[in-house]
Amino acid sequence: MTPPPYASELGLQLCHDCGLACRLTDRDCPRCEAALHPRKPNSIARTWALLIAALILYLPANMLPVMYTDMFGSGSENTILSGVVEFWKGGSWDIALLIFIASVVVPCMKFFVLGMLLLCAQRRSRWAMRERARLYRFIETIGYWSMLDVLVVALVAALVQFRALSTIEPRLGILFFGLVVVLTMLASMTFDPRLTWDAENDDVR
Repeated sequence: MTPPPYASELGLQLCHDCGLACRLTDRDCPRCEAALHPRKPNSIARTWALLIAALILYLPANMLPVMYTDMFGSGSENTILSGVVEFWKGGSWDIALLIFIASVVVPCMKFFVLGMLLLCAQRRSRWAMRERARLYRFIETIGYWSMLDVLVVALVAALVQFRALSTIEPRLGILFFGLVVVLTMLASMTFDPRLTWDAENDDVR
């Protein structure tokens, strides 16, 4: 069975802004006048930079406290993991599980998957190309849900304020975690998934 042709073989390229199929010789999109590129410019370098920055910020995001809890005059600061333990011990296992998945599982999964996609694209590997494409779509979908941890802290802080003699305040760690989420989302957006399939045709730039 003959594989489908590449867009470059048909003399076409896609506009990243409006999705219009344009001629390969066009420099600007005739519909929205955006600059055209066969592939996202410096996709691998930009994705690596954003991913490494997110990985560096992920350390203080886990080491610094994300919230301060004062219950009946007894105050304590909690990191992400210690907050998970506190919610679990307090019987709120659903919130604990939600924070653990959104704050630990999802970011680590995105670090691993994006790193693997970048390495395979750089080496022009033909290994598990279809599965890698599915992984990219998966992490792009779940990336937005990583902000659940920030929303949970904000929601819990707002609810506790209604109780007398108790208070919860966000701390610096939640800022670092928010930056990690934003950077990983940008990394998945700057990575060009078409680089995965370029290994099938070395003539594609």
